[in-house]
Amino acid sequence: MTTSRVKDLRGELLEQVPLSRYTSWRVGGPARQLYRPADLEDLATFLRQLDTAEPLLWIGLGSNLLIGDEGFPGTVILTQGCLTTMKRVDRGRVYAEAGVSCAKLARFAARHDLVGVEFLAGIPGTFGGALAMNAGAWGGETWPHVRRLWTIDRSGTVRERDAAEFSSGYREVSGPEGECFVAGELGLAQGDGAAGMARMRALLDERAEKQPIGLPSCGSVFRNPPGDHAARLIESLGLKGHRIGGAQVSEKHANFIINTGDATASDINALITHVRDAVERGTGIRLIPEVKRVTGEIS
Repeated sequence: MTTSRVKDLRGELLEQVPLSRYTSWRVGGPARQLYRPADLEDLATFLRQLDTAEPLLWIGLGSNLLIGDEGFPGTVILTQGCLTTMKRVDRGRVYAEAGVSCAKLARFAARHDLVGVEFLAGIPGTFGGALAMNAGAWGGETWPHVRRLWTIDRSGTVRERDAAEFSSGYREVSGPEGECFVAGELGLAQGDGAAGMARMRALLDERAEKQPIGLPSCGSVFRNPPGDHAARLIESLGLKGHRIGGAQVSEKHANFIINTGDATASDINALITHVRDAVERGTGIRLIPEVKRVTGEIS
């Protein structure tokens, strides 16, 4: 699909867009084209016109993505700043679209005296991403609170589904093939919203103390292995501060890799591979990356 063939759209369509603008690592080559929909109906209109063979990538806040230096040879759907409808449905339920940030969702719930998702305040991504990977922190996870979902497929068809139609585990979710989350409804308990806000502030203070906030990273790079922590394993091998090119294992938190200013995606990929292999040699544990590698594979 080219710009000249697109009809009846209200969103923004751009061509040859550097994806480094939209990823928290600040790396990544250009996308062939990028679409920022005006709303869910507009997104459906766009997808109905998109060739089904076109490679498609969804980006929210770009905090769990490593996009290659060569870029993405297809279409990116960007939900930053759009698909942001959020509302209280009834006494204990909150509806949010995929582009709502996790932090805003956590604060919205607390303002309505709904509790249980304070952990979302510390996740630097969108609700859509949290749904797709069962995001979690500080002992909390997204999917125990999910009640209903809305998905969209490549033909632009929106479906409402029950949470029971999906299965979730540690940082993974599976369900109907070929559908992407565009909204969800959470079931939350009534509680003390002020206490929820206080807990969020405490969690964010702890995060700022322990994590390299303000530096380009993707958040945690590796999943925690059963009964242990990836950061502990990495630190035990003296890898804090290790660099490849402009990529560095954070000296503040060993499960973070930061862009020191001039890193490439290749630098970051090489450092992920080096850390994973070093941990396996030193401990016998093979760490699994949380980060999604968009083009190519983390070998």
